[in-house]
Amino acid sequence: MMHGSGKSDRPIGPKKPPNKAVGPAAEAVEERGLAEGNLRQQNRLRTQGRGSLQSELERIREAAKRDREMRFTALLHHVYDINRLRAAFYALKREAAAGIDGETWKHYREALEENLAGLSKRLKRGAYRAKPVRRTYISKEDGRRRPLGVPVLEDKLVQRAAVEVLNGIYEVDFLGFSYGYRPERSAHQALDALATAIMTRRVNWVLDCDLRGFFDTLVHSWLVKFVEHRIADRRIVRLIQKWLSAGVLEDGKRAWSEQGTVQGGSISPLLANVYLHYVLDLWVRMWRKKRARGEVVYVRFADDFALGFEHREEAERFRAELRERLTQFGLELNLEKTRLIEFGRHAAKNRQDRGEGKPETFNFLGFTHICAKTHKGGFTVIRQTMRKRMQRKLNEVKAELRQRLHDPVPEVGDWLRSVVLGHLHYYGVPMNWKALYTFRYQIGWLWQRTLRRRSHKSRMTTERFQRLEKRWLPTVRLYHPYPLVRLGVIT
Repeated sequence: MMHGSGKSDRPIGPKKPPNKAVGPAAEAVEERGLAEGNLRQQNRLRTQGRGSLQSELERIREAAKRDREMRFTALLHHVYDINRLRAAFYALKREAAAGIDGETWKHYREALEENLAGLSKRLKRGAYRAKPVRRTYISKEDGRRRPLGVPVLEDKLVQRAAVEVLNGIYEVDFLGFSYGYRPERSAHQALDALATAIMTRRVNWVLDCDLRGFFDTLVHSWLVKFVEHRIADRRIVRLIQKWLSAGVLEDGKRAWSEQGTVQGGSISPLLANVYLHYVLDLWVRMWRKKRARGEVVYVRFADDFALGFEHREEAERFRAELRERLTQFGLELNLEKTRLIEFGRHAAKNRQDRGEGKPETFNFLGFTHICAKTHKGGFTVIRQTMRKRMQRKLNEVKAELRQRLHDPVPEVGDWLRSVVLGHLHYYGVPMNWKALYTFRYQIGWLWQRTLRRRSHKSRMTTERFQRLEKRWLPTVRLYHPYPLVRLGVIT
């Protein structure tokens, strides 16, 4: 997140002042150290050289931090290092779907050292070839389907090793208001940063932005140029180009494109952040310092971002100039979902004085944000689970329960517990109690109805189900503190 006003920096490769915040979610964090890495050490073979791997990354990070204009000329040897490839392999999801070659994690491990040695040699001599990704789809809230890609296992492995090396550079460059898919950063930090800004800064208008098909429209040629601002090792650049040009395989047909990066690979989130860092983040910071008279706040999580403005006319001017900026780089605002609304401390009173209704709400990262009052009459922002998100999840559970109609009760109960816990861990924020209770109640109701349909002579009484519910379904609780508390502790 960012706020305030001041002089302009250059839009590409700017120098940034040293950051004195000690945590990742601090709004002023525009200079961060590389995360330590959390690959678990499970045996001696896998942990060989782990200390040296980290020291190598630390040297890269320190070099990037000392000289913000430095272009790194020798990085590939860090990627094809056997120890790094081994660590990347064990960090992959073991039950993940296989790519087009059918290779699984378990099968690859049977001859792991031989496989890694061969992969390392191919990378070293430039013989490594990226394979097409297998196309799959997931449903979106609006009824459309979002395309995802499933890379082959070796592509996942190399991408993960490359990301670990490149993070040492880009975690120095990325700005503090970028939260998506970065080490030690989370959606909840982005949510808290936005809520804190609205509650503590002079925010009267919120611009809720949505990019149309970002991952399908980013331009490869621009992305390569952005990467080359920091990476002068042509072997690394060619490696990235191989992944971009590998194409997708769908229904037996292979397709290529000069645009887009397939969601599903380890490298895609990093490349997306690099693209938006140069196209959006640096430009927003420059616009705020050079063009804005009033307060401007900005929070981005991957391709989802929201801004707060003190003055409406500045918000409208920014939106118009943002469209022009995005068009230059092949991107487009989804005008149907991009809205400017009156929102903030004075929104309710101003609208009441004009004879208008309550302030509008906006959605960000799965939560509906609402202007409200505390018990003492102060202003606050309430965040509630988006109704569409909750209903979509309940529909998924309903369909799955039909498939599990005759499965043993303990198996179904254990699965439902994981569903409820996962929901609570993400949506368990203060002032969201009602939505949390509603979700948990609906899960119980769907399960009870399913159990009673197992047989026309069902003996599932209310008392018996309550015992099952008490045993398997966790009680509602909050897993996150208030935004000001979390940010206060971090900073």
